[in-house]
Amino acid sequence: MLPSIEALLVLQDRDRRLRTLAEDLAKIPKDEARAKDRLAGDTESVRKAKEAVMANEVEIKKVEMDIGTRRTTIQRLKTQQFETRKNDEFQALGHEITRYEKDVDGLETKELELMEKADGLRATLQQAEAALAHTQKLVNEDLANLADRKKRIETETVEVQAGREALAAAAPSSMLPLYERLLKTKNGLAVVPVTGGKCTGCHMKLVASTLVKVNSGVEGTQCESCGRLVYSGD
Repeated sequence: MLPSIEALLVLQDRDRRLRTLAEDLAKIPKDEARAKDRLAGDTESVRKAKEAVMANEVEIKKVEMDIGTRRTTIQRLKTQQFETRKNDEFQALGHEITRYEKDVDGLETKELELMEKADGLRATLQQAEAALAHTQKLVNEDLANLADRKKRIETETVEVQAGREALAAAAPSSMLPLYERLLKTKNGLAVVPVTGGKCTGCHMKLVASTLVKVNSGVEGTQCESCGRLVYSGD
């Protein structure tokens, strides 16, 4: 194998590693977003559970106020009944008192039902909060692992890049510009072997004249189909 091809293959190995590291690093923000998205469902459940508890508490307070208002009215009617000297007015006030007392009984029953409901709603909220706390713990662990992974990738990238610069300096300067262009346009494969008369980059059969150059070790030989630098792999 030509020394120039060998040098470019070593350089290509580093470049492909840098490419993989860059791709892995680019995935981390997406992985972080997915991890945080796992909280959305549990967070929404907690929100709804809290709203249900608050709405029930508001309803209880409303019932309590209605009970208080009716009791005040009953007390006022009883005072009027005590003060009246007219029998028909006394009886009318008595009917009103009875009606309000029935209202109070109904409201007190409703209050008890709402209080029982409150116990269930608070239990649901506690379950939702526990589920959210569990998911939050898992997400925090995932985010911590992703942060460590990012740090390792960045560290390795610096190390590989430093080695890559040394290898690039040792590579044949006449072929380096072409190699750099091919690396960008050929999915990280600028230099590939020829096996069975075919370029392993594009899998097209090389013409006879190109095969002669490959087998003769002519420096800078390119596949006429894809343009990659080729060397004999047989």
